[in-house]
Amino acid sequence: VSQCSQKDIASDFALSLDRISVIYNGIDTNVFKPIPEIKRHSNLVMATASADAPLKGVRYLLEAFAILLQKYPNLELVLVGKLHQGGNTEQLIKDLNLISSISFVSGISTTALVKMYAQATLVIVPSIYEGFGLPAGEAMSCGVPCVTTDVGDCKLIVGNSGVVVNQNKVESIANGINRILVMTTAEKRKLSISARSRIVQNFGIDFISALYWDYYCQDPIFFRDANKRQNEKYR
Repeated sequence: VSQCSQKDIASDFALSLDRISVIYNGIDTNVFKPIPEIKRHSNLVMATASADAPLKGVRYLLEAFAILLQKYPNLELVLVGKLHQGGNTEQLIKDLNLISSISFVSGISTTALVKMYAQATLVIVPSIYEGFGLPAGEAMSCGVPCVTTDVGDCKLIVGNSGVVVNQNKVESIANGINRILVMTTAEKRKLSISARSRIVQNFGIDFISALYWDYYCQDPIFFRDANKRQNEKYR
């Protein structure tokens, strides 16, 4: 589903890259879409990540958030994920004195998630490893300004329609979030429109489905059977 995954699979199974085709994950832009009637907050940072999974980079986000609170004391962080009681993340939140500024949400529906995206000022993907970077794509499809680390294909997904920062670099993450926070309303709206457009054009489910169809049609057996099914449908 990405060039990153292609390289990992080739390495793990001792395959040449040209034996593995890349077709990116598709995002349902009819589900993950802007909701104009919901007012976007001016101080709400959102992240979708397993709080206690080290590869998701939540530790670096929390440390960056602590820095940002010095400049924006009313800034809020909502993490879509479950916090393990007594885990390292919970302890770090206490150590950084972030308890009153952070909330966790888990087990929500897709509809509820999309509504949360509509409220968020920005979404941050702080991962130190991603095979594709679906949270970034879904957020952008909802028209949310996005900050992502330069891992896997995340930077390719975001392109020039978001902010790319260095993985596991606290200061870089803080600066990336700040870049969006200091934008004017018009600048944020321009970025939101650009983000949505990029996902629709390059990662929308219709576009990706067409790529899969073209790929399978390269197989003569599949192509023969597909035509047979199509002909039987209209008999």
